[in-house]
Amino acid sequence: MTKENQLKAAKKESMEVFFPPNADSSRLLIGCSYDDYIASRIARAVEDVDARLLNLNVTSLEVEGQQVVAALRVDHRNPDSVVRSLERYGYTVINSDSPAPNDDTLRDRYEQLMKYLSL
Repeated sequence: MTKENQLKAAKKESMEVFFPPNADSSRLLIGCSYDDYIASRIARAVEDVDARLLNLNVTSLEVEGQQVVAALRVDHRNPDSVVRSLERYGYTVINSDSPAPNDDTLRDRYEQLMKYLSL
């Protein structure tokens, strides 16, 4: 393994410590002015739709341009309600994504439901 590959592997491993994989979560990227960035207000906007804020990380902080970009992770698979809530609070949602449903998981759940119903 080359030195560069070792560094990439170490970086990935260290990121997984801070951002462990979670299939039942969504990621969002939001922007706001420097003066509007208040972590508790962002958390309140997320919690207003019965979601929990799992991660909040400032990815870009431009003091001169007065722009803050933050990455969020919430415990909802579908981020639409969280997006609407953040927009109501005045935040700009730059991007949002959720994990694609796993066909095996859906199939397993369906089979479990059918087994339960047949009892």
